[in-house]
Amino acid sequence: MGEKKRKEAAKNISFIFEKKNYKFMLIGVAFIALGFILMAGGGSDDPNVFNPEIYSWRRIRLAPALVLIGFGFQVYAILLNPHKQK
Repeated sequence: MGEKKRKEAAKNISFIFEKKNYKFMLIGVAFIALGFILMAGGGSDDPNVFNPEIYSWRRIRLAPALVLIGFGFQVYAILLNPHKQK
């Protein structure tokens, strides 16, 4: 009897979000990952030598902007209601 109830409950599983929400979440994760990848590096192998590449435009402006855009996509994906009628 318990097996039957468990199988019926498994058939009625519904996801919290729809396909459209998950697409936006994946886009957001991609932006965040790209931002962190662009931030990486720029250090020097020798601690006595300063490498000015750490202050490049890519690491100071572009990468943090991509991470923030990615977080914006995540918030939008969570708040998006695909069932809303126009």
